[in-house]
Amino acid sequence: MGRYYSGDINGKFWFGVQASNSADRFGSVGHAHYIEYYFSEDNLHEVEEEIAKIEDTLGDKVSIIDNFFISIRESGKISYGDHELKDLGINDDDLSEYADLRLGKQIRDCIKESGECSFTAEL
Repeated sequence: MGRYYSGDINGKFWFGVQASNSADRFGSVGHAHYIEYYFSEDNLHEVEEEIAKIEDTLGDKVSIIDNFFISIRESGKISYGDHELKDLGINDDDLSEYADLRLGKQIRDCIKESGECSFTAEL
């Protein structure tokens, strides 16, 4: 069982590393059992600033994690172990930040394409 978000953007929160309210950090706050998010062009600057903060925090680890998941996908593997990431110097906090970075980029791209972005996140 997973926790999903759906609406203008869709996806699944990363199990064990990403909170359902991860989108709060990009400037909109969710509510109740489901979190309803709405971002408009007015939020774009804040979203881009948070993306930049995350990228600064992760530094070179962004490309290390990108390459790791590309190699997993290309190898046909369907899972990975924590030890594989640890060998690359990636910890749980890094992975959580990376998951939020991907969410932030989805939000940003949606705003740029549609002028707004709304979605519901499961708790």
